[in-house]
Amino acid sequence: MTIPTHNNSYVIIDRNGIVENRHLVHAAVVDSTGQLLLSLGNPSRITLIRSAAKPAQALAVVETGALEQFGFDEVDLALMCASHSSEERHVARAQQMLEKSQHTEDQLRCGGHPSINSTINREWIKRGFEPTGIYNNCSGKHAGMLAGAKAIASSSEDYHLLTHPIQTRVKRVVEELAGLNEQDVLWGLDGCNMPAPALPLFHLAKVYASFAQASDALASGDSTTPRVRHMGRIFNAMSRVPEMVGGEGRFDTLLMRAFSGAIIGKVGADGCYGVGLRESERTKSLGAVGAIGIAVKVEDGNLDILYAAVAEILEQLKISGRENIQSLETYHHPKIHNSMGIVTGTTSFEFNFQSTRGMLVL
Repeated sequence: MTIPTHNNSYVIIDRNGIVENRHLVHAAVVDSTGQLLLSLGNPSRITLIRSAAKPAQALAVVETGALEQFGFDEVDLALMCASHSSEERHVARAQQMLEKSQHTEDQLRCGGHPSINSTINREWIKRGFEPTGIYNNCSGKHAGMLAGAKAIASSSEDYHLLTHPIQTRVKRVVEELAGLNEQDVLWGLDGCNMPAPALPLFHLAKVYASFAQASDALASGDSTTPRVRHMGRIFNAMSRVPEMVGGEGRFDTLLMRAFSGAIIGKVGADGCYGVGLRESERTKSLGAVGAIGIAVKVEDGNLDILYAAVAEILEQLKISGRENIQSLETYHHPKIHNSMGIVTGTTSFEFNFQSTRGMLVL
């Protein structure tokens, strides 16, 4: 299905009223039945979802029985879904996961990189520290994949390749959650050296709606299938231990903390974001059946603009009240400062939501 494109949704940066940059935004809002409710820009845009795929990738690992086999808990599960800041708690937990599944750091197929947290990164530079793979923001996902590979009695070698049995399981999970055939999901290589799926943006929203719906089902005792129970567990791990998904001051962590277990949010590199929101009176007022999912892509990949757009979308849909969004204010309305600390630019939004109610994401 292709949804009509309306390229008139922008985040605007201006200096003294002079428009300096317009950042094109695409978004899709989908309910638990696959009904597309609202859209911005081009909701059909084929999007590499990068780390926004992590809940689905974690599901493939959970379904191997690895959590039970190696004694992983909810904190480990949250870290498997993380793009963490390489804080001490993140690195220590990833190391513990490797030890529990009897793997070592040199088996990780991800490399070291600067911390997402600038304070940590400055400290590393000061002491001449060179981060290794365990410090990679995706090390929890990689530790989980190694455990999943072992749980299905597959080799730990090449666990990161699309042809490996654990990645074959990931492929199938992504296709099933998105409701797409194999030929409709494309695959690239992510920054952490693991396959990353690409699919129409509104199918990413569908995936996140399904995780939120699973959490509701788990809470009501209606989770009749193992998959629904696993998905609800992933949603709850992320939303209840958000500091492991991002880190101190990170947008993902602040967003989930603000909603106290009702929402999950996960960034994907280069301007992609997935949100899953459990059913509420507000979701019902949008015409949604059950939970909703929101997927956002900023065309030029700017992450600061992405966070501002996600916060604005939540506010415009009245999903967040001022008390929820207040902790995200610096992300929602970022200001540009010059070298003297003077504010030289501000952010505004030119959003035009299109009602697409009744269209089904097949």
